[in-house]
Amino acid sequence: MIGVMWYDGGWGWGGWFFMAVFMVLFWALVIFGIVALVRYFSGSPHDRPSGRTPSSGEPGWGSRRAEDLLAERFARGEIDEDEYKRRLVLLREHR
Repeated sequence: MIGVMWYDGGWGWGGWFFMAVFMVLFWALVIFGIVALVRYFSGSPHDRPSGRTPSSGEPGWGSRRAEDLLAERFARGEIDEDEYKRRLVLLREHR
């Protein structure tokens, strides 16, 4: 007859509790890391809000952003140099 070995040592119920808690924490950390990596690598920095808002102490903040957008369009080749200069003059006149 084959005898059954009983292991009567170790951490007892406290060990099972801590193992369960650490397992949950480990998987939460793994899932959080995967989500953080996906969010970091998806989209461009221009898609994310900068957190900067116009304030009364910053006159022309909106027009500066418009000039930046216009410069980006010119750099991408969406508009030619004459169109860029014409629109830039219009933006600066309306500050």
